[in-house]
Amino acid sequence: MATAPSKYNPIQYLKKIFGFGGCPPEDDCVPSFDERREDEEAYTSIKRGTRMVPIAKIVGSVGRYHDFDSHFIPRTPDGNEREEAILKLLQEGRQLPPISLYQIKDQYFILDGHHRFTAARKLGHKEINACILELLPSKDTLENRLYLEKIDFRDRAGLNQTIDLTEPGQFHLLEQQINEHRDYLGRERKQDVTYEQAAADWYRSIYHPLATLIRNSGLVASFQGRTVDDLYLYISVQQWLKGRSRKYGIEVDKLIPKNMEEFRNKMAEHKEQGYPEMRRPITVFILINVEGIHEHKIVDKLLELPEVRELHCVHGSIDIIVKITLMRDLLASDAELISEFVNSTIRSWKGVVSTQTLMPGFSRVKDGDRCYI
Repeated sequence: MATAPSKYNPIQYLKKIFGFGGCPPEDDCVPSFDERREDEEAYTSIKRGTRMVPIAKIVGSVGRYHDFDSHFIPRTPDGNEREEAILKLLQEGRQLPPISLYQIKDQYFILDGHHRFTAARKLGHKEINACILELLPSKDTLENRLYLEKIDFRDRAGLNQTIDLTEPGQFHLLEQQINEHRDYLGRERKQDVTYEQAAADWYRSIYHPLATLIRNSGLVASFQGRTVDDLYLYISVQQWLKGRSRKYGIEVDKLIPKNMEEFRNKMAEHKEQGYPEMRRPITVFILINVEGIHEHKIVDKLLELPEVRELHCVHGSIDIIVKITLMRDLLASDAELISEFVNSTIRSWKGVVSTQTLMPGFSRVKDGDRCYI
């Protein structure tokens, strides 16, 4: 005979099987907290206090999931009346008590305050004040290990925001940065600095500026499955912890000095809106041979490309010379970027016989001596 685990609730199980007290068969309920807790094996709790929570992350209910449909609309007239009363209070600017939420990872379930939540959402509020009890997942999965590492780092550093790495066992590298910054601040201020104080300054003056540069560059789009924080870790480790010399991509060193504190001082000179970009233009000349009957169509297609700056039809062994400008992020390879552009556009066109790419090593242009299309 099979035995049920201690957390198993037979009444809830029977309700689920026979539909008693559950959702109508023709409709869906909001997600059930009990089901999610069982699935994540989340039983250890931590009080997180009161703070603003994004309404979009509140996904389900604790115990009352059958009272609301999948859109959190009350099923009974009494529920609608309560919601209307709360709506009126909110429209009058009245302050209401925080709702109570259970948190499992990045999702929240309402324990108390369902109608306050639905009213706030109906008014278009993006956040709601809530008192939170988090239940930590104990099921052994990679996702859960990453999540526990993430919140452990955040809590010990005293940060309000989490840093989202996608590989386990990497947060010690961020802790190393904070400890080095702590030593630096101690020398600079000539007084003891706590780990939390150093973490707060590191987040504000080092992590946030570099993460903003990465985010604004769009660089993360080139790394499927990775996050801005993954790239922050990679770039910062290569620049500041390993300090590897390189023959290529040396422009990175101009933007991000190989000393972490030098980077901090450099970024302190800029407001966030004035942060330098991690992208640089590169100029390339493409020599194209085409079949004569397709030349005019190819010229028209080239002129439609925003990257094309100049186009010249010439006599001799080459038919068309095109000057293009591409935007390269500082970690990308020139060759890969150019190859991707040429292969996805020009070389795929009917009538193109061959192409040759030239990259200037040194260029000068006289003022007023430009050729415009």
